[in-house]
Amino acid sequence: MKVVLTNDDGIDAPGLASLELIFQQFSTPVVVAPQEAQSGVGHRVTTHSPIHVRHLKESRFSVGGTPADCTRLALKEYAPDAEWLIAGINPGANLGSDVYQSGTLAAAREAAILGYRSIAISQYIARDRQVDWDVTRFHATKVLSLLLKKSISAGQYWNVNLPHPIDYHSQLEYTFCSLDKNPHRYGYRREADDYYYNGIIHERPRDSGYDVAVCFGGQVSITLLKI
Repeated sequence: MKVVLTNDDGIDAPGLASLELIFQQFSTPVVVAPQEAQSGVGHRVTTHSPIHVRHLKESRFSVGGTPADCTRLALKEYAPDAEWLIAGINPGANLGSDVYQSGTLAAAREAAILGYRSIAISQYIARDRQVDWDVTRFHATKVLSLLLKKSISAGQYWNVNLPHPIDYHSQLEYTFCSLDKNPHRYGYRREADDYYYNGIIHERPRDSGYDVAVCFGGQVSITLLKI
């Protein structure tokens, strides 16, 4: 199975390295990722200026562009015969309205637009905690193995969020659920002519049974999205 891997945190991000280790077990993934972190850029694409690409080694490319640019280059130039594109593993959740600003989701969405199957996967980080990427990889392997066997229609793509904290012994439930439509609760703090975002992700509003509450409640949230 030929798989493209990308992210929005940059070619050297630990979440991407975790994905590589997962897929190197049974294939040679094609890695096409931003040269630098592009978190929060949404679905921006580059059309009026050149995109510089460094071919680091076989099947590994560093792109001076956005996550959506990476998807386009990967599926148009480097791996048009790919069966899946996987974006992540993002350090931090992409739940509810986050999917519209997330570069991780944009990479998966662009693949769906181009007619490919794709998955965006993220690791929620609990307040004052750190990610153990070995543990995340352990659980991500299980949920990805499940989804790679499922069939999805053209224009659809998966959004997966792992809960936190977790360890090797965590018995995680997989919950297929819809996006929470609640906006974030936030404001701005002003200092002279500068405004500073003021909001706490862990305190965001949520409705029972939807992806935010599912993930924050300790389950793996799995949402089928479509373009």
